[in-house]
Amino acid sequence: MFCVAPPESETKMNVTKGGLVLFSANSNSSCMELSKKIAERLGVEMGKVQVYQEPDRETRVQIQESVRGKDVFIIQTVSKDVNTTIMELLIMVYACKTSCAKSIIGVIPYFPYSKQCKMRKRGSIVSKLLASMMCKAGLTHLITMDLHQKEIQGFFNIPVDNLRASPFLLQYIQEEIPDYRNAVIVAKSPASAKRAQSFAERLRLGIAVIHGEAQDAESDLVDGRHSPPMVRSAAAIHPSLEIPMLIPKEKPPITVVGDVGGRIAIIVDDIIDDVDSFLAAAETLKERGAYKIFVMATHGLLSSDAPRLIEESAIDEVVVTNTIPHEIQKLQCPKIKTVDISMILSEAIRRIHNGESMSYLFRNIGVDD
Repeated sequence: MFCVAPPESETKMNVTKGGLVLFSANSNSSCMELSKKIAERLGVEMGKVQVYQEPDRETRVQIQESVRGKDVFIIQTVSKDVNTTIMELLIMVYACKTSCAKSIIGVIPYFPYSKQCKMRKRGSIVSKLLASMMCKAGLTHLITMDLHQKEIQGFFNIPVDNLRASPFLLQYIQEEIPDYRNAVIVAKSPASAKRAQSFAERLRLGIAVIHGEAQDAESDLVDGRHSPPMVRSAAAIHPSLEIPMLIPKEKPPITVVGDVGGRIAIIVDDIIDDVDSFLAAAETLKERGAYKIFVMATHGLLSSDAPRLIEESAIDEVVVTNTIPHEIQKLQCPKIKTVDISMILSEAIRRIHNGESMSYLFRNIGVDD
């Protein structure tokens, strides 16, 4: 009998050695689409596991195949019930640890609680807590994408690969926006100016920054400097001390730094969740003469009434990746488009499992990207 090799187009993109197990930790079936795409690209079957909620809402995980001495990759996409998602992941990681897995690698495209990575008054740095819990449960490596702040990597005492979605979004701009040469990259606040600059330099386009009252800036008190009780009277201060008081900030009237008149405006950010700031930015850009407005983001949380508000807004198209499932939101709003990033996640899994260098996935990425 002769074996005929399959056509080149039908061959799997990635080839892995043996000893790899791929699990999805989601009990919600809508969150498993990304896991299936990754498994298909790797040419492996999804591992057999049951993840479900007991009647009392406790999470139960039952692994139904041996993981002893194997590299286990646990893919967890964040559902609307983020706390259940976290517990599913932690319990599955610990189950693999107690089943003597050789290594346990978490593939978490959107890292939950990443926006809570700075001290706010008397709050807490929740992403640091979550990182400690994952490491304690038994995680040995983490693959994620576009962390809200790159410094979150320092919260872990295990290797963290923070992949970038920007190559896929840049490719979408070049292939799906016919007149993109007449576009300008827009930062909806000074905080996202670095990301906008990165896009603009790669596309050889201009940049504009929205600054003023409508910006979605983080709280002025994020660093905890005001966490001690405020002094009520000057008498409470020691007579020999004269501590100068910081002048309070006052936001200027809204302005657009850069020319958007008669241009396509492409707003870039890492997360689109509450869309109010994006809608305000779109209205401002329309008033300044932009004739088309696109929003590009890695993580499309699109919470609450976001689809309806986008549909009724001046925004022409919202482009996000599939790090978070949003099929329901797409049905509610045809303006939402999806870019698939399963290719880079599957290649990262293959390289880690085969002991290959990850530098290929970070080529041309600078410190500020």
